Amino acid sequence: MKIINGMPDHVHCLFLLNREKSIAEVIKQIKGSSSHFINQNDFINEKFAWQTGYAAYSVAESALNSVFQYIQNQKNHHQKQSFDNEYLQLLKLYGFETEENE
Repeated sequence: MKIINGMPDHVHCLFLLNREKSIAEVIKQIKGSSSHFINQNDFINEKFAWQTGYAAYSVAESALNSVFQYIQNQKNHHQKQSFDNEYLQLLKLYGFETEENE
């Protein structure tokens, strides 16, 4: 794990993926371990659970520093642009269909 930082409605992680593990395995481990930790320590009144899905992106080695900085400063970034807006823009940029552009 290089960096992890969160907002109330999402979390960003930057990690180097072990070639012997799939992204799905790593996300399952992160979600399971963190849910267990949060619930064991009673950090919130109700039972904590992550949403079903997730998004994962590969990053060129040349972009690692930029992505690290983005994650480190995401609170400031999201004051200027909402997560939902940014996510929709990424989907459009890389040619994924959204309800908005169908």
